[in-house]
Amino acid sequence: MIFIKTPEEVNVMRKANLIVRDTLLMVRDRIKAGVTTAEVDRWVKEYIESKGAQPSCLGYGGYPASTCISIDDVVVHGIPSPKKYIEEGQIVGVDLCAYIDGYHGDSARTFMIGKVSEEKKRLVETAEAAFFEGIEGITSASRLGDISGRIQAFVEARGYSVVRALTGHGIGREMHEDPAVPNYGVVGRGLRLHHGMTIAVEPMINLGKYDVYTERDGWTVRTKDHSPSAHYENTVVVWDDGVEILTM
Repeated sequence: MIFIKTPEEVNVMRKANLIVRDTLLMVRDRIKAGVTTAEVDRWVKEYIESKGAQPSCLGYGGYPASTCISIDDVVVHGIPSPKKYIEEGQIVGVDLCAYIDGYHGDSARTFMIGKVSEEKKRLVETAEAAFFEGIEGITSASRLGDISGRIQAFVEARGYSVVRALTGHGIGREMHEDPAVPNYGVVGRGLRLHHGMTIAVEPMINLGKYDVYTERDGWTVRTKDHSPSAHYENTVVVWDDGVEILTM
């Protein structure tokens, strides 16, 4: 079921999403080679809780941390560890959610650690640009495929692939709501969007092929060919006259 939000509900959601935004800005300023992914997770948990919110990921479906931290060929859902040190030249996806006053916010960024290869740099930049391409001109008169199809076309024209086994999603009182928001599709097709619909749009793109697999821990998703992957996500609300990004 798709839950359409009232302006009052969206106003409450802004609080959660601004906490997510500010948490990621804090991570951006502190993340560097030599810190462990567990340290980053601790920063996130402490910051979110200092704002009176809760990290939505912690305990979700049994997930053991407050943050998903995904390095190089890990697409999403990498579990933080005190044994996993971040290294120069890596790209590190940080995906997190916050819950406050009954609503969730969700966003992800892929950070470049020190001097990265040109191919990794272009991959990260393309993931971010694909998000903005996907939402450009979107209104309540658009269809879901207008987002999905534009992301796919943009990414593939630059020689990358879009992950098909994972999607964006609706968000609100639950961290994951309907509808699923794929990063591939056909413009003009699919569910019609509605004024007040809140969705997390999140291009996940690979340097190689789109095939992925999940490790034995049940969470960590890697590219099957072990090529680098980049992830960029924001929570948005669809209005009659356009899209508002709640996590920026």
